[in-house]
Amino acid sequence: MTSDEQLVRAAIEAARRADATADIPIGAVVTGPDGTVLAAACNAREALGDPTAHAEILALRAAATRLGDGWRLTGCTLAVTVEPCTMCAGALVLARVARVVFGAWEPKTGAVGSLWDVVRDRRLTHRPEVVGGVLEAECAALLDEFFADRR
Repeated sequence: MTSDEQLVRAAIEAARRADATADIPIGAVVTGPDGTVLAAACNAREALGDPTAHAEILALRAAATRLGDGWRLTGCTLAVTVEPCTMCAGALVLARVARVVFGAWEPKTGAVGSLWDVVRDRRLTHRPEVVGGVLEAECAALLDEFFADRR
């Protein structure tokens, strides 16, 4: 198993915690430059009544607090079960995340290569490395199961 697969597996575990809150099961993990897990989170929009409470945003906030370098996450990696949306892609660029690793592609709202490619826009001052499709089937299955139960 590659380290990227391990990171996405950790994000899958975080996503499973969303079951308790009835949120869409998306999970995110942020690791420091040395590989230490700084934060993990799942979607909490329903639980918090907050439209910005995506797993990525919550994990980035917690990692920034733990790392103690203000808002900069230089050298860090964000792993997430689903391709980030525009809000999350913008946030990870502004936080100076070095790498983004994700599982399932999101053709309807993805902003890391599917619908848009915010993170590699040459007009921005920071462009992280992107690795997509890691454990894609497992990550997509989380969403398929969630929505099948609600239809």
